[in-house]
Amino acid sequence: MTRELDKILTRGVTEVIVEQDLRRMLETGKPLRLKEGFDPSRPDIHLGHVVSLRKLRQFQDLGHQVVLIVGDWTAQIGDPSGQSQMRTMLSAEEVRANAETYMKQFFKVVDREKTEVRWQSEWFGNFKLEDVISLTSKFTVAQMLARDDFSKRYAAGHPIGITELLYPLLQAYDSVMIESDVEFGGIDQKFNCLMGRELQQMMGQPPQQVFFTPLLVGTDGKMKMSKSLDNYIAVDDPPNDMYGKVMSLPDDLIMDYFELITDVSDEELSEYRKLLSAESINPMVLKKRLAGEIVKEFHDSEATQVAETHFSTVFQKRDLPDEIPELRIKVGSSPLDLSEILLNANLVKSKGEAKRLIDQKAVKIDGKTIVENIAEIKDGSIIKVGKRRFVKIINADKAD
Repeated sequence: MTRELDKILTRGVTEVIVEQDLRRMLETGKPLRLKEGFDPSRPDIHLGHVVSLRKLRQFQDLGHQVVLIVGDWTAQIGDPSGQSQMRTMLSAEEVRANAETYMKQFFKVVDREKTEVRWQSEWFGNFKLEDVISLTSKFTVAQMLARDDFSKRYAAGHPIGITELLYPLLQAYDSVMIESDVEFGGIDQKFNCLMGRELQQMMGQPPQQVFFTPLLVGTDGKMKMSKSLDNYIAVDDPPNDMYGKVMSLPDDLIMDYFELITDVSDEELSEYRKLLSAESINPMVLKKRLAGEIVKEFHDSEATQVAETHFSTVFQKRDLPDEIPELRIKVGSSPLDLSEILLNANLVKSKGEAKRLIDQKAVKIDGKTIVENIAEIKDGSIIKVGKRRFVKIINADKAD
C-alpha cells in the first residue's frame, strides 16, 4: 500500500497541502470525502480536466468517496482564475444544460457508482441576506486582493466585480457543507482551495487537505489547454480527431502527456526519456503509442486501430480518406460563399470560425490553399479544413 500511495501522491502532482497529514489519513483506511467542484460555464471536458479526474479515480479505487459539486451558483458568477476581465454571467437554464453534458463526460473517467453528486443550490438556494453578510464577514478585502489575478487587475486599474469577490467564499462554503476531507483541483485554484481549509476551521471542522495537479499545456505547446484558445483535445472528440490532435503535439510535450493522461508504467516512461534524450528513437513512434493510449481510454481498441489507420492514410501517405462526407449544393459558374458551405457541412461551428480558418490559410479546395471567402467550387471538389476535416461537394442539380 505504501508504494501505491507514493505513486498516487507523486505522479502527476504539483503540490499536496498538507502531505504528511493526508498520508496519515489515508493510512488509517477510513473512507475520505474527496471534493471536486466544477462550474458548468461550458459543456465540454477536455484532457486538461482529465488530469485531476484521473486522481479522483485512483482514490476511488482505494475505497474513498468522491463528492462532485455542481457549481450551479458559482457558474452564474464566473470564476476569474487566470482571466484578465470579468466573466459573463450565465442563466440558470444554460448552467443546467451544460452540467448535464459535463457529467456524462465526467463519468467516462470517474466511477459513477462511487460518486455523490451535490448541487450548490441545495444550500445556497435558501441563503438569505444575513447569511451572505455572515459569510463575507469572515474574510477581508485585503485577503481577496492577495489572490494573484485580483491583485494584477487591481494594480492595472481593471474592474473587479463584487460578485467575483464572492466566488472564493462560495467555493469555500461548499467544503463546509459537504465536510470535505480532501479537495482536488488545478494549481490555479490554490487560493480558493486554501480558503476552504480556513473556513472549515472557523466553522469548527477539521481543515481539508488540498491536492493540486499540474496544468496541461494545450496542442499549441505554449498555453494551458483551453477551449477559448482552441488548443484543446475534448474527451468527446471522435477517435480520428482525437488521434490526429495528439499526433500534432510538439515533441517536448510527449512525456508530460504520458505521465498525466495515461497508465503507462513509470519504468517504461523512464526508458522513453532516455531514448528521447539520446535521440535514439523517432518521437513519432512514441507519439503513436501516446495517441493510441488516449483514444483507447475514451473509445475502444477497435476505434483506436481505425484512427491509427486513418492517420497513416491521410497524413503520412498524404492520401484522401476512403470515406468523405458529401454535401449537396447548387454549383454553377459563379463563386460561392465558402464560410456558409463549411457551416452547412458541419466543418465549423460558425461563419466567424470559417473566416478565421480561411485567414489562417487552413482551408484547401482540391489541394489549393484558399485565401478568400468567395471561392470557385465545382462538382466533385474536395474541401479540406485543417488536417482532419473533409467534405466532397456534389452538384444538387446533377442527376443521380
